[in-house]
Amino acid sequence: MSHNQAVEPAQTAQAITEGRTALGIELGSTRIKAALITEDGTVIATGGHDWENQFVDRLWTYSEDAIWSGLQACYADLATNVQQAYGVPLRTIGAIGFSAMMHGYLAFNQAGQLLVPFRTWRNTNTGPAAAELSALFHFNIPLRWSIAHLYQAILNEEPHVKDVAYITTLAGYVHWKLTGAKVVGADDASGMFPIDSTTKQFNRTMLNQFDELVAPRQLGWRVADVLPQVLVAGQPAGGLTPDGARLLDPSGSLQPGIPCAPPEGDAGTGMTATNSVAPRTGNTSAGTSIFTMVVLEHELTEVHHEVDMVVTPSGDPVAMVHCNNGASELGEWGELFGQFAAALGAEAGPGQVFEALFKASLQAEPDAGGLLAYNYLAGEPITGTEEGRPLFVRTPDSRMNLANFMRAQLYAAFGTLKLGMDVLNQEGVRLDAMFGHGGIFKTEGVAQRYLAAALGTPVTVGQAAGEGGAWGMALLAAFLVRPDQQQSLPEWLAQRIFTGAGFTTLDPVPDDVAGFAVFMDRYRDGLAIERAAIAAS
Repeated sequence: MSHNQAVEPAQTAQAITEGRTALGIELGSTRIKAALITEDGTVIATGGHDWENQFVDRLWTYSEDAIWSGLQACYADLATNVQQAYGVPLRTIGAIGFSAMMHGYLAFNQAGQLLVPFRTWRNTNTGPAAAELSALFHFNIPLRWSIAHLYQAILNEEPHVKDVAYITTLAGYVHWKLTGAKVVGADDASGMFPIDSTTKQFNRTMLNQFDELVAPRQLGWRVADVLPQVLVAGQPAGGLTPDGARLLDPSGSLQPGIPCAPPEGDAGTGMTATNSVAPRTGNTSAGTSIFTMVVLEHELTEVHHEVDMVVTPSGDPVAMVHCNNGASELGEWGELFGQFAAALGAEAGPGQVFEALFKASLQAEPDAGGLLAYNYLAGEPITGTEEGRPLFVRTPDSRMNLANFMRAQLYAAFGTLKLGMDVLNQEGVRLDAMFGHGGIFKTEGVAQRYLAAALGTPVTVGQAAGEGGAWGMALLAAFLVRPDQQQSLPEWLAQRIFTGAGFTTLDPVPDDVAGFAVFMDRYRDGLAIERAAIAAS
C-alpha cells in the first residue's frame, strides 16, 4: 500500500509547506485521531486524543466542551508531531475532511444553540419511533438513526421539538462550525434518513410520508428543511473560515480558506480506507461498535431488522450489519490482566498485554472449550436486548484456561455480527473480498483469522489496520482535490492509492469454521441467560 512507503524528510517538509497534503480527523468513540497524508496517500504525521462518553440522565452523550477541547488537542498533537519530525510549522493543508461516529441526534435552534445534549448512536431508547417509521417507510430504520431520535422526541412530546431548526451528525456539526456549511457526506447522511441511490439525496417519498405523519402536531417545520444538504465524495463542501481556523487551531498558525471535503461517517471512511467501495467488496470495522459493510450488486428482496441500508461516500447502495458492542469488553479484560501483571511486578504496556492475550487464543480448542461470553456493554438491537450485561459463562465440565477464555472473548466480539451476516447469506449476497480494520486487527493473524471463520470468507488486513477512519477521511479529502476531476472514487483508490503491497489475506481454517459454528449454537441458546441478567438487575 502506497501509504506505508518510506518518505524523504526534506521533500515531505516542502510538501507540508506548500500545502500538497490532505488531513483527515475522525472523532471515534474513545479516541479522536488525525492523519496527515501526501497526495499519494502516504501517512506523514498523526495526532490523537483520548476521550470517553458519559451516561447522563440514562443517555449516552459527549459534551460540547469535550468535542471542541478534544478536537483542538488532537490537532495540536498533530501539529507538534509535524514540527518535530520535519522542522516546519503546519500552516496550510491541501484539503481537510472531518468524520465521526455516525447517527445520533444533535438538534439546534434558529440561533445555532444546542437544544438538548448530544444523543449518540449508542442510545437504544428509540424503539417505538424506529418501529413505527420502519413500518411506515417499509424500510428498516435502526434505533440509532437520527430520524428515529427526532421522531422519538416528538412522540415523547419533548418541549425542544418545536424549536428545532437544524439537526445533524457529529461530523456534520464539526464541519458546520468550521466552514459555515450545513452539509453531510452521502454515507453519513444515510445514517440520518434513507437515501435514494438513484438521486443520491434523501428519499423524497419518505420525507413527504414523515411530514404527513407529524402534521397533526403542528410543529412549524418540515423535515427536509431541518436536515443538512447531501453531498457525494469529491463535491466541494466549503472551506475553513477564519473563525473555523481559530477554533481548530487556537494558536493561530493554521490559515483559513483550506477546502473541506464533505463530512463523513465512520462507515464511509472505513469503506474508503479498505478500498471497499465497489460491488461485491466489504469491510468489517471493529472498535467500540463493530459493523460490516457490503457493497451490493442489487437491492435486497425484503426488509430485515438486522440489516441497515446505507450508501458509499459516492452514494451506491450498501448493506450494513451494525452491532452496538465491539471491542470494549476485550479492553476491560486487557486492563484486568494488565493489573495482574503489575501485581506480579511485571512491566507490560497495554499493547504487550493484548498481544500476549490474543496470541494465547491461538492455542485454544476450536470451539473455545465450551466457554461462552457476551460483550454487551450496551443494548444490542440485533438480538433484541435493550441494555448491556457483559457476561462470561461456563459449565462445570467446560475447559477453563487462558487460551479458551480468550478465544471465547474474541469469538464473542464477532457473535452478533455473525447473526446479521447470516441474513445477507440467505438473501444471496456474495462477497469477493472482506477487509478488516480497527485496533482489534493489530495483533497479526488473530482476530483476522476468527473473522474469516465467522464469515466463511477470506479476510484481508492492510498494514494500516489500526489507523482506520482518520486515514480514510484523509483520502476523501485528497480525492476532493485530485487532478482528474472526472475520476470516480473506486477508480482513484484502485489506480492511485491501493497499488502496492502491504496486504495479508487469511482463508478460513476449516477447524475454526466448525468450532465457531459450535460456539454460535451455544451463543444463540445462551441469549436467554443475557435476557435474564437484564431482567434481574
